Amino acid sequence: MKVAVIGTGYVGLVAGACLAETGNDVICVDIVEKRIENLKAGIVPIYEPGLEAIVHRNSKKGRLTFSMDTADAVSRSTIVFLAVPTPQSSSGAANLQYVFDASKQIAAGINGYKIIVDKSTVPVGTASRVREIISGLTDQDFDVISVPEFLKEGNAVDDFMKPDRVIIGCDTTRAEEIMRDLYAPFVRTGHPMIVMRVESAELTKYAANAILATKISFMNDLARLCEKVGADINDVRFGIGSDKRIGSSFLFPGIGFGGSCFPKDLEALNHTAIAHKSEMPVVQATIAANSLQKQFMPDKILARFNGNLDGVKFALWGLSFKAETDDMRDSPALALIEKLLTAGASITAYDPEAMDGAQMYYNELLYAGKYYGDRLVHAEDCYSALEGCDALVVATEWNEFRRPDFERMKSIMRQPIIFDGRNLFRADKMRNLGFEYQGVGQPL
Repeated sequence: MKVAVIGTGYVGLVAGACLAETGNDVICVDIVEKRIENLKAGIVPIYEPGLEAIVHRNSKKGRLTFSMDTADAVSRSTIVFLAVPTPQSSSGAANLQYVFDASKQIAAGINGYKIIVDKSTVPVGTASRVREIISGLTDQDFDVISVPEFLKEGNAVDDFMKPDRVIIGCDTTRAEEIMRDLYAPFVRTGHPMIVMRVESAELTKYAANAILATKISFMNDLARLCEKVGADINDVRFGIGSDKRIGSSFLFPGIGFGGSCFPKDLEALNHTAIAHKSEMPVVQATIAANSLQKQFMPDKILARFNGNLDGVKFALWGLSFKAETDDMRDSPALALIEKLLTAGASITAYDPEAMDGAQMYYNELLYAGKYYGDRLVHAEDCYSALEGCDALVVATEWNEFRRPDFERMKSIMRQPIIFDGRNLFRADKMRNLGFEYQGVGQPL
């Protein structure tokens, strides 16, 4: 099939590359010239395991091309995916300006029947608004449908190629049949393709993220209680995760959730509810619980050092909001960094993939008038970050952090203290090795 994908971020580039992998001719479009130039040169702008190989392979075979001309890409395609950003506005609502701007550009290229697919995460009613915009600019026949993405950063290629389910929000038989054909290669193992109303599909994406975020925040609430009563969150997690009604996924406590989806989507869902005079107290509580959890580890660190971090040097392992991505949007590590630096500490940070993104964040601090000088520096690897430090803080669960050389760590740290925000290590083992260790939700 002939496919155009408008937007080459996580969703758009993964979708375009994976659709090309199954034999479709795909044109990926973006308005950022440098990004398109890089993609044409084989430079993938995001870190996502497996993505670079798929992009290179399909570009070489001519099935995947890149362009800045939206109208031309649309004119040469039957299916057009809208995969542009929907950032959070100051009110908490999703900012749909990129969606509406792209819709106008799409209208200019419609030269026959097209299926416009909302792939971006958008509030209920967005497909209807896109339809209105395009209808006002063309008399050509088209459908606007919703196919929400359920990709986990760090596992996005596998999630697209082997999805748990494919949701198609569609109101016409013609569009449904074409989309079933397009997605057939991805559901050969029996996972369902579920067709529903467009509005239902739009809401399903937000509902899925909200319930997953709620599980995380509930476990973080339990973890804080465990420390107060002498229970171990790992025991509790195994105990409740064995119940098939609950399951073990998303029951890991930590220092809060971040990324490009959960924080933004919960705020957007809550804003939609308020706009329709329908309160969502569980969603509101989840948002509040996550804000509280992001302060939990820095508060624990401050308490250990009696509220005085002047001259205290920390090593920080991890900057991205989770492992296997370079994405730092709403990363809990950022809240931790700012609170420790404000309290007078210095930090040497290391992350396997997010160092470039971290520098952009630090530049934003400078623009905001928050300058920490040489109290915030990068290390080339996890061990050099530890040299002369008073404590290690683990903020991201990268695999390379799970089995370090503990004796080497002790030999280069000024004090063998570890604050493990991801529970990568066993508390009893660390204490037997001579470390002072504090995890999340474990007896002190």
